[in-house]
Amino acid sequence: MKVKMITLGCKVNQYESEAMLSSLLKNGFTAAADDEQADVVVLNSCTVTAESDRKVRQIFRRAKKDNPDAVMVLSGCMAQAFPEDAQRLEEADIILGTSNRARLLPDLLTFLSTRQRIVDIEPHTNGETFERLQVENFSGRTRAFVKIEDGCNRFCSYCIIPYARGRVRSKPLEDLKAELHALADNGFREVVLTGINLSAYGQEFGLHLCDAIEAACAVPGIARVRLGSLEPEQLSEPVIRRMAKQEKLCPQFHLSLQSGCDATLRRMNRHYTADEYRTIVRNLRAAFDNAAITTDIMVGFAGETEEEFAASLAFAREIAFAKVHVFAYSRRPGTRAYDMGDQVTNAVKESRSHAMIRATTETQRTFFDTQVGRTEQVLFERAVQPGVYEGYSMNYTPVLAASGTSLAGQIRTVRIESNAGTHCIGRITDGNEADADAD
Repeated sequence: MKVKMITLGCKVNQYESEAMLSSLLKNGFTAAADDEQADVVVLNSCTVTAESDRKVRQIFRRAKKDNPDAVMVLSGCMAQAFPEDAQRLEEADIILGTSNRARLLPDLLTFLSTRQRIVDIEPHTNGETFERLQVENFSGRTRAFVKIEDGCNRFCSYCIIPYARGRVRSKPLEDLKAELHALADNGFREVVLTGINLSAYGQEFGLHLCDAIEAACAVPGIARVRLGSLEPEQLSEPVIRRMAKQEKLCPQFHLSLQSGCDATLRRMNRHYTADEYRTIVRNLRAAFDNAAITTDIMVGFAGETEEEFAASLAFAREIAFAKVHVFAYSRRPGTRAYDMGDQVTNAVKESRSHAMIRATTETQRTFFDTQVGRTEQVLFERAVQPGVYEGYSMNYTPVLAASGTSLAGQIRTVRIESNAGTHCIGRITDGNEADADAD
């Protein structure tokens, strides 16, 4: 039977989809091509905003229309956090949550035998252990995501994810090492350590995120270790010094900010101040050469005044982020912020989004200017046009370079020669093939 996997949301979801697909492929299923109908469609859902749920419903129904005879499986965060809403999707034959993905295969076999709808959602409990998923490959990618942590204990006032994911739990270090060796054996040169609250890795074992970083950097064949999104308050100066000892660790740090205004941060129930965030950034830049700081910024949170937004905008300019994901606050049923007063209008949210995007686009261009003239190691991923390849430097600067031979999957030495606004242009300096400047 042919299976098609649809993934919405974060890197953790992408890892879990790969693990589910791998399990099915090992048990006789085959992956459906993009242009062919599938016998089984699995949609791994996101529920970070109400808009995410709308997209889940829309894409799920479209997938059923495109694959009318397929067994339809809805899994992931939306199903776990809002099981009643999930069950209203009449197209769903099997509904799975976020703690029992190993049930996908037996549930499929049961459904194929009985043709009776299966709702298989287990509530999260305190003290539950890390779900033992593993991947050895990552379809169509030159870097592999590796989930090492799940769950969150923070309960930010706008966020439903602790209800969808449960409490913090971590992958045992020995399991992580085995998975990393398998990925290295399959040719992956870069791994990205991911989690729902990645900074909390290992706390139930008396370990720290640094232990996972050091284990990954010790694997022969892995040339780069990159980190997913981090909660900033975990990054004390001693932790940063310990991280900086690992030469394979990429100097790109995605520190989730959300707002640069202390009053807004308090209403969000974030656990740091703007000044503490500023200090962490300063320490990272002191410890890592050519570090890139990237982030997420929310505009229009409940009660955000013009003065608060102005403070957040000024802070974003001051930090000079290399890249920012800007998004407008979306009221999320089930969270404390949903019932807060002084909700910001959609028109104001849109205006503030445009202003923040303009400001952070400029900081990105300024950051790219600092990369011009540098010689960097670039991991190339794909051809963007004949003879021109896209890749990323250690600090995740996107670089285009021309080559007469395929660069996909290779790490090459590149001199960055210009800033094209959304990326940099480079020239390969370590080869003899017919390389040329990319336009």
